Amino acid sequence: MSVLKPFKGFRPKPDNIAQVASRPYDVLNSEEAREEAKDNPFSFLHVTKPEIDLPEGIDTHSEQVYLKAKENLQKLISSGAVLQDADAYYYVYAQTMNGKTQYGLVGCSGVQDYMDNVIKKHELTRPDKEEDRMNHVRYTNFNAEPVFFAYPDHAEIDKMVAETVKAKAVYDFVSEDGFGHHFWVISNPAYIKRIEEIFAKEIPAVYVADGHHRTAAAGLVGNERKAKNPKHTGQEEYNFFLSVNFPASQLTIIDYNRVITDLNGATEQEFIEKLKTSFVVEDKGTEIYNPEGLHVFSMYMGGRWYKLTAKTGTYNDNDPIGVLDVTILSNTVFEPLLNIMDLRRSTRIDFVGGIRGLGELKKRVDSGEMKVAFALFPVSMKQLIDIADSGNIMPPKTTWFEPKLRSGLVFHELE
Repeated sequence: MSVLKPFKGFRPKPDNIAQVASRPYDVLNSEEAREEAKDNPFSFLHVTKPEIDLPEGIDTHSEQVYLKAKENLQKLISSGAVLQDADAYYYVYAQTMNGKTQYGLVGCSGVQDYMDNVIKKHELTRPDKEEDRMNHVRYTNFNAEPVFFAYPDHAEIDKMVAETVKAKAVYDFVSEDGFGHHFWVISNPAYIKRIEEIFAKEIPAVYVADGHHRTAAAGLVGNERKAKNPKHTGQEEYNFFLSVNFPASQLTIIDYNRVITDLNGATEQEFIEKLKTSFVVEDKGTEIYNPEGLHVFSMYMGGRWYKLTAKTGTYNDNDPIGVLDVTILSNTVFEPLLNIMDLRRSTRIDFVGGIRGLGELKKRVDSGEMKVAFALFPVSMKQLIDIADSGNIMPPKTTWFEPKLRSGLVFHELE
């Protein structure tokens, strides 16, 4: 079963939340973060992207950067803009997008759960990105940003969350992207005790939705500290790391699309003819066409949109990987037709989150930067859970969750 522990969170004062809260570290490059935080000394980007306070061009993985993160975090706390709660609580973090609100339970997940695969993954991680996030935790002594987990729906937890959010939110604001962010403290002792019991006895696993590298980093740093502590008990704060846990049914995965630089020597007409081996190809004209369901793709090339319907035999609906549309596209198009064998390393392919809309695909092809674009029907939460439960790994760039978790609402000290 799972661990979800209450903790004494560090949180901005309500009147400081708009200044402190920021987008997560991995959705902005250094230049964008520098611009976004330039007139705001309280922005949490000074903690998560500390290179913005150092000379441009600095190696973002240098010790100087991690030391700056530590300095900036301690400065934020000592300024009084952020205070630590006196007692250990859970928190509710809700997000609203397009009129739909999802309610996440904030607590600390268990390092041992990560080691024992009770926290289930669906993506591979890169060692260099793991090491970067590990150094951030090592130097700051904080889980500065939460990871984004899903858990099996539980009616009793839903009821406690529903009761909690009847009160006025501690934080309630709309970010620059138009998404609503709402935050409550669960201070009811009975609720705190019961939530901890439910996870320990009734939640068999949780699933990484977003933040595989942060999850790995938190787990590995906690394990390091365990190994170095001869008096380890298992109750030290380093045994736990910050997470926001959403009921699986509330989450929506949006499309994650592909753009390609060239047709591997083929003309547009030759490429279409080759596609007909694996797809029923329909010319949909110049109006944007969205895929209508599983195994149906949208392609944009030469100023026109096409509907590609995968033929029987190109997929296996009984296999958790074989059923995925990203697998179909790799097996029938990218590898045999375009000679793109490694999606992680090829410079001929790029990935576009569906939050940008299919207009972004058209724009990149029309500009001449890219030759062809493919839009996919979104993966379902059931597919993600089936893959994680089976021990398989999704192909790269398969899932895109939105809204992203805001950073700086609450963070966790390791000791």
